[in-house]
Amino acid sequence: MNLSYLLKELSTVKVLVIGDLMLDHYIWGNVHRISPEAPVPVVQVNKDTYTAGGAANVALNLSNLGAKTAVMGHCGTDEAGKRLVGILANKNVKYILPELLFQAPTIVKTRVIVHSQQLCRIDREDTRECYNIDSAPGFEKMLFQAMSEVDAVIVSDYAKGVISQSLLDSVLTAARKLPNLLVAVDPKPARRLIFRDVGLLTPNRSEALALAELPELAPDEKYPLEKICERIHDIYSPEILIVTLGAEGMAISQSGKVVELLPTVARQVFDVSGAGDTVIATLTAALASGAPAAEAARLANAAAGCVVAHVGTAPVTYSELEEWLLKADMDYQSI
Repeated sequence: MNLSYLLKELSTVKVLVIGDLMLDHYIWGNVHRISPEAPVPVVQVNKDTYTAGGAANVALNLSNLGAKTAVMGHCGTDEAGKRLVGILANKNVKYILPELLFQAPTIVKTRVIVHSQQLCRIDREDTRECYNIDSAPGFEKMLFQAMSEVDAVIVSDYAKGVISQSLLDSVLTAARKLPNLLVAVDPKPARRLIFRDVGLLTPNRSEALALAELPELAPDEKYPLEKICERIHDIYSPEILIVTLGAEGMAISQSGKVVELLPTVARQVFDVSGAGDTVIATLTAALASGAPAAEAARLANAAAGCVVAHVGTAPVTYSELEEWLLKADMDYQSI
């Protein structure tokens, strides 16, 4: 089925992303020798690159797909924060700025890449409490106003502090007053946050197992997908549950039943960083445009297949996804 028509529909959608904003910093280089100071490689740096990470990457994916996008989270006034705001602004993403209660540093993840392989990662961040935004003066009014102007809200939780139980309660309370609003959640089960009846839930296979409150599996134990979907529905009651299964593709579940399994469509895999961001961004935009769950999932599956072919966090681009869909359609017609 040609999904190019659906890709065009995404430009009609407005989405608000709420979550942990990060700046992804990449140091690209080569290694030719071991340090005489310690048994570690010496990296000869070739270049530094920066892109949006975390919830900011979700926003970039949406904007690249043509959706009108706003983002809310903690972004400091430091150099990293200015760089991140600039990246967002350059992609026409509106940053809604809550009054900062703490001068916490902007979260930065620095990855050292050598010969297309990640050598190490360096994180710069403060404690979770420092990234709280929902206690800012006038936050409830700001949140409701922002939510009332969009078709969908994505809660992107990276467990860094922006998404708290009180913030999630505020989002769900506001959503009940906006009956046509789609609320999508990309969860972090370790947080043990309470939410029910959201429109879309997108855990990966390990997160889904935790959400279902099932024990970790033995190495040779089969992944109990049907039981997981049933239990997640009983506990959280999402309208649509999409479980991303890595190399096995993704599962679509409604009313606690697995209704379809989509095989992965990735032609090559270099780096899965940011693939979950791409999936929830594409799914949410497609569903908000009126697409059925199966078609939205197929489009998201294709978008994820595009981004994993890149090294490092890379949002999907409209042209790349459009080209992929056209080629897939031609391949289908030639069968």
